[in-house]
Amino acid sequence: MANDNNRDTERAWELMEKIGFAMLVTHDGDKLRSRPMAAYVDRQADAVYFLSDVRRHKDDEIQKNPNVNLAFAHAGDQKYVSVSGTAAVSNDRAKIKELFTTTAKAWWDSAEDPNIRVLKFTPEEAEFWDSPGTVISYVKMATAAVTGSRPDIGTNRKVAI
Repeated sequence: MANDNNRDTERAWELMEKIGFAMLVTHDGDKLRSRPMAAYVDRQADAVYFLSDVRRHKDDEIQKNPNVNLAFAHAGDQKYVSVSGTAAVSNDRAKIKELFTTTAKAWWDSAEDPNIRVLKFTPEEAEFWDSPGTVISYVKMATAAVTGSRPDIGTNRKVAI
């Protein structure tokens, strides 16, 4: 059982890293807000990092309620991961420089921009769906519809990470 959990945990991390972008869901009062973010997955640190702009509201929302969710999706490959955990905002300039890549250049001129902040997400629990792919999934669903059975369209696991 422990090996299965370790394998599932590793698979959740692999999928997050492969997908690379996540919808970051925060609390805005009693409402949920979601926005796409480039994810810097760091399995060794048990963290997912994001660069954020202090002029946007997500930093304030995280300060008020650090419980957030990340939703990773690669629809073409039928790979999905939903991760619950906590986030913290910092002005760690060394980490900002480390994470500043071509993706970040689309939003800021340089890592020296004083508006950049680091969001560090610490995961607690993940659920993933790891399907064999769109075509195979559709064939299995069509077969199940004709035969009246349930399709086996991949692995669905919930794991603590």
